[in-house]
Amino acid sequence: MSVFSFKQRNNLVLIVLILMGILILFSLKGYITSFLGAIVIYTLFKPTYTLFNQKLSKSISAAFIILISFIIIIIPFFVLGYMITNKVMALRTDNFQLKAILYKINDFAGIHLNQPKLLDKYLDKLTNLVQELFPSFLGGAFDVFLGLVLMYFILYFMFVQSERFENGLIKYAPLREYHTRQFAEELKNTTYSNVIGQGIIALIQGSLVSLAFFIAGLEDAIFWGVVSVFLSFMPVIGAPLVTLPAAVILYLNGDHYNAIFIVMFTLLILINIDNVIRFMINKHFADTHPIVTVIGVIIGIPLFGFVGIVFGPLLLLWFMHLIAIYEDDIKAENKIN
Repeated sequence: MSVFSFKQRNNLVLIVLILMGILILFSLKGYITSFLGAIVIYTLFKPTYTLFNQKLSKSISAAFIILISFIIIIIPFFVLGYMITNKVMALRTDNFQLKAILYKINDFAGIHLNQPKLLDKYLDKLTNLVQELFPSFLGGAFDVFLGLVLMYFILYFMFVQSERFENGLIKYAPLREYHTRQFAEELKNTTYSNVIGQGIIALIQGSLVSLAFFIAGLEDAIFWGVVSVFLSFMPVIGAPLVTLPAAVILYLNGDHYNAIFIVMFTLLILINIDNVIRFMINKHFADTHPIVTVIGVIIGIPLFGFVGIVFGPLLLLWFMHLIAIYEDDIKAENKIN
């Protein structure tokens, strides 16, 4: 005969389950990005998968989605990481083209800020930041590969067993079925708004930055346009992080007209394009405030690296939706009581 009562046994089993769950989550903490990536890609490509599945088998449809998502999402991140890493390292080892402007900035900092080697310090910080955000193609290659394999492994079965997956979420979610479906709909809308909507804005802003740099006679216009595309996932402040420093460099080089052109382009076109297109997108998808996106980026980058630009705002928005659902439950409970 057991020394524990029925209730005690249930409580002990619950404690063991919680401890094992914490252990499993702790073991997988380095691959949270893989799980989030699978959820985001599943949300974005579910309509496409459904379309493919009308004529193809589930396995082949899932394989096509994996291939498409790898080409249009994963490869651009690797290309950007490779380009930026090489660019920063090149600036540190071979900065002859910028040597004059570097001296001017250092002289200005030494005279007015009492920090004669200010730029050198920030170049070191920039190099370290880039190396943290973009895993090295040697040292971090295995972790990146394992993370991608895990993400696509999860994604494959999410598609192939989509009905079972979605029904399981409804069954085991700690929410009423109505709220679970409501949260799923909000998750879809916010994901579309922050990935597809913000992606459209980023592509337009990046193209405009390349065009403006080309007109101003700046080198590597395409490279800086690509950088602007990714930084533009931060609303309002993203693309200006590229254009305003460029205007300062032009001004210190004596090219005052083009410096003024870049500043006016940033203030009159680049920022307004962000606001206008964002307003149009919010009509069709979730209305995401720019402050929420910026705070999400601040949260996401330390947690997930560069992909935190996407995952950070999404996590914050999902958290806010859960708070709204919790408030609805509290109000409903108060009415009943």
